[in-house]
Amino acid sequence: NYSFENAWIGQFLLIAIAFLALFLFLQLLQHPILQSTRNITFILFLILLMVAITALIVKINPDYLYLSPVCLAPIIIRVFFDSRVSLYIYLVSIIIIGFLVPNSFEYIFYQLITGMMAITSVENFGKRSKFFQVSAVIFITYSLIYIALTLVQDTSLKNLQLSTFLIFSGNALLTLMAFPLIYIFEKVFGFVSEVSLMELSNTGNKLLRELSNKAPGTFQHAVQVANIAEDVINEIGGNALLARVGGLYHDIGKIADPMFYIENQSTGLNPHDELSPEESASVIKNHVLQGIEIGYKYKLPEQVIDFIRTHHGTSKTRFFYMKQKSLFPNDPIDENAFAYPGPRPYSKETAVVMLVDSVEAASRSLKIHNEENIDKLVDSIFEGYLKEDQFTNSKITLRELDQIKQFLKKKLRSIYHVRIEYPVK
Repeated sequence: NYSFENAWIGQFLLIAIAFLALFLFLQLLQHPILQSTRNITFILFLILLMVAITALIVKINPDYLYLSPVCLAPIIIRVFFDSRVSLYIYLVSIIIIGFLVPNSFEYIFYQLITGMMAITSVENFGKRSKFFQVSAVIFITYSLIYIALTLVQDTSLKNLQLSTFLIFSGNALLTLMAFPLIYIFEKVFGFVSEVSLMELSNTGNKLLRELSNKAPGTFQHAVQVANIAEDVINEIGGNALLARVGGLYHDIGKIADPMFYIENQSTGLNPHDELSPEESASVIKNHVLQGIEIGYKYKLPEQVIDFIRTHHGTSKTRFFYMKQKSLFPNDPIDENAFAYPGPRPYSKETAVVMLVDSVEAASRSLKIHNEENIDKLVDSIFEGYLKEDQFTNSKITLRELDQIKQFLKKKLRSIYHVRIEYPVK
């Protein structure tokens, strides 16, 4: 005797096993998704949304099953996370939906192949116009599978239905909903997508133009930091685009008082000559707080503002700290007066921008850019940050730090055209 109750229990167990497999996969990757309730909520919501839409369409008319834009799930997840996570979550989604639809095997085959093609198409998202390209890929993939299955089942193309192609085109058009949905999810869940990062990396936007006009030296420094930080992350692994954007905006607070920073001083006048070391340190430290304020004013994503917060960590304004010690060698020094507010970097990307920022800025002060001076400079900066425990909150290893150090030495030699000295015969 068939028992609906037992069938429901069986389906529940199968769905639970699918979610367990997803959880174990994410745990194996040690993915940060599992460390955030926000991420888990977002993923579960997206899966349930796709299941609900498909169930509603099946209830209304099963003939319109393929109108359900299930490929929205892997596209949206890929924009916020990576391809592996996107594929596994998509697999769980279509397995669950498979229990609700007729011809489950055929349905899962359609969705699996089309979803994989969609994920591949989303790679290296650079412009929002690429959504149209992904939409076209989805329509073509559905159509080719439909033609192939018709040949297998009927050995003829006579039974091809124009209405089916229209349903596929409707599905592809509905996939364009990814564009507004990504924007909504960014605001609701506090995410930042590759699409938004690409727009922020455009140096012609209003905020970066203002930085270029008011603090041209700082702007050039920021562009250099962004380029190098992106290269470093590509070398050690991580979100290179996020590091690039973080590098562009990390010093945005210098817009407020540009002439207090040496890279913007072109007249030979230095306003710090009129200030005590403590007063100078206060001005310099303030660019972090001013940067955060400007970031919120221009509605920068929280992940980008994190670079402004952390690019000096809790280190000291070393020049003015040492100047205070030399001027008043016998007086006690208030360490807090010279220390940046922090916090310390708490991601690989923010740690890299901190290091690149310091190394790039310090390299400009070298009088002779030879291999020995560059190596000493980079080594001293790394040692200083390690002694101050600036990397304790960031997920960066000593091996990666050594990779970064060697990469930066090589990069600076290239920038300053340092030649290897060959022995003279």
